[in-house]
Amino acid sequence: MILPDSARVEVTDTFRPSGRVLNGVGDSVSAELFWTSFDTTLQVLDSATGVSLGAFLGTARLQARTGNLFTNPQTVTVVPRPDSIRALSAVRDTVLPGDSLSDSLSVQVFGLGGAIPANRRVVFTVAAIFPSNGPDVTLVPRDTLATNSTGVAVVRVRRPSGAVPDSVFVTATMQHFNHTAVDGSPVTFVVEFRP
Repeated sequence: MILPDSARVEVTDTFRPSGRVLNGVGDSVSAELFWTSFDTTLQVLDSATGVSLGAFLGTARLQARTGNLFTNPQTVTVVPRPDSIRALSAVRDTVLPGDSLSDSLSVQVFGLGGAIPANRRVVFTVAAIFPSNGPDVTLVPRDTLATNSTGVAVVRVRRPSGAVPDSVFVTATMQHFNHTAVDGSPVTFVVEFRP
């Protein structure tokens, strides 16, 4: 049995597990699988395909069977669905001479029904540097972060020693498990470096 997205599904979203039937020597055999959930947290919408709906937050056990053969129940976690992502800090920052780090560039993710989408991935990207031949900058602590327990992710821009860029555009993006953008994504920040 293979469960997509590390056996996680967002509440109100669907996912489709997959599996195959093996014989005693490990070869695939032609047989239909039927899917069952032991918990109301996850509702199997189609027992033949396994398409299931994350109905409520929490965990559920999903099992496949063919004839009188059953898989071990696998745990599926239904997590909060991100509703939107917004800037928590100012979207413009000015770094004064002598400083090498910007202020915090913060975003907060809000969940459907007020749930907090903790431990969800936010990707920060240096979208542009002006002038275009300006020196590279670094995102601190890194470019991909998980939201904290309040749904917040934070980076800072570090300029290199030597030449100073004029300004840097940084975007913060977030996607649902189905790879569609969360509302408000991308969030754009502008960091200006004073010479």
